Amino acid sequence: MNEQREIIYAQRNSVLQGENLREYIVAMIEDVVESGVNGHLTGVEDSMDEDIKKLIAYFDDLFLLKGAVKMKKVYAGKTKDVFALENGNYLLKFKDDCTGKDGKFDPGENAVGLTIDGVGDVNLRMSIHFFEKVNAAGIKTHYISADLANTTMEVLPAECFGKAQGGNGLEVICRLVATGSFIRRYGEYIADGTPLEGGYVECTFKNDAKGDPLVTGEGLAALGVMSPALFESMKEQTLKITKIVADDLKTIGLDLWDIKFEFGYNNGEVILIDEIASGNMRVYKDG
Repeated sequence: MNEQREIIYAQRNSVLQGENLREYIVAMIEDVVESGVNGHLTGVEDSMDEDIKKLIAYFDDLFLLKGAVKMKKVYAGKTKDVFALENGNYLLKFKDDCTGKDGKFDPGENAVGLTIDGVGDVNLRMSIHFFEKVNAAGIKTHYISADLANTTMEVLPAECFGKAQGGNGLEVICRLVATGSFIRRYGEYIADGTPLEGGYVECTFKNDAKGDPLVTGEGLAALGVMSPALFESMKEQTLKITKIVADDLKTIGLDLWDIKFEFGYNNGEVILIDEIASGNMRVYKDG
């Protein structure tokens, strides 16, 4: 007992004197890990899978803080990472990466083009703000809660449109002003910056390799992604949500030109998912 007390006091004095205890701590962790492995892996092949499960549970209990949320990373996106939670929900971790090209921000691009310090926090706050407004308007979203300190949002599980057919999901774009890829496709028919009265809704499949190909409502029905009635309902919801966002931005002197949404199924019900943030919209001040 005296020997243990002397060791503890010696370690305490080292801490008080500012000494680097890294080597000692690493050695201590290695001892604990070795002890756990020796105590849970029997070496019997038939029980190996069960032994590993018990070992993982042992380390979880040993190293996770009490009350800490257990989660598993299931997807690494351009601007967010997605984690599965034990309660069946998901956690979105917002990052400071932005889509763009040649170091210039562009929400229409399909690759990360730059990193802006703090933009993940801004996008999370924007998403909270707009999801709460959309929910208040009676339109259901996947938003549950957010943790600003960790730049995360807890959301309901949802199956993206097109997943069942082997795709990566569907993006729904509402354009209030002609610009971006709309002009690249139809520039000979309309000038950049021309208002699109009432809003123009179009859909693209999420497929970076193919440049997010356009798909019509009839195409979605033919492919078994959604019925014509569901497409019209989603289009109506898109226009309503776009108006909510545009009207809110107008109060601070900003004009929404276009915005991108994602929808999905939750328990058979269509809900708005993903985020409503700077990376999903084009906004201008004074043109």
